[in-house]
Amino acid sequence: MFQPIKLYCDNLITEFDAIPKERKTLLENISNYISVKKESSQAIQLIYICTHNSRRSHFGQIWAQVAANYYNVKNVATFSGGTEATAFNSNAINAVKRVGFGVTSLDETTNKKHHVVYDETENPITCFSKVYDDAQNPQTNFAAIMTCSDAEENCPFIPGVELRIGTTYDDPKAFDNTPLQDAKYDERCKQIALETLYVFSKVK
Repeated sequence: MFQPIKLYCDNLITEFDAIPKERKTLLENISNYISVKKESSQAIQLIYICTHNSRRSHFGQIWAQVAANYYNVKNVATFSGGTEATAFNSNAINAVKRVGFGVTSLDETTNKKHHVVYDETENPITCFSKVYDDAQNPQTNFAAIMTCSDAEENCPFIPGVELRIGTTYDDPKAFDNTPLQDAKYDERCKQIALETLYVFSKVK
């Protein structure tokens, strides 16, 4: 793992006490799902879902893969999706770059595919905006983690899901083009990183 990302994780795991008790109980439902899959040697597939699949859901996809690596939980694949496709937002991309991720654009379309790299020995994470049931995402045997309340309300039924859980986060989009823009994206990136690390820390 790239050293800046490793240090970022090392610092964050000292802050688990900052997560409210009720929130920990919610997050541990995901930990338990992963633990059951791990115990039976099944693939662990996690899809992070938000309306536009542009910000919070990509943070979830990226940090869950990193957390799995950090805690050496094998056979984990992470994905993201939305109720509509837009693009991986440039402010969210810049936030992960500030942590230490390498991000490379693979094309020049309006909805670019990106490779997000966190470790020289691991496959890059492929990020682009898509609907949650896109062919790139698993269609069965997965957990759906809803990162925004709008997606939670507008996705009443997700076929093939084994666990559906809402871990909603405030949208940093509210601060686009303001003096607080970068700080708010960094704040949301950090919160999602903290909580996904907590999830994997509780995997048995």
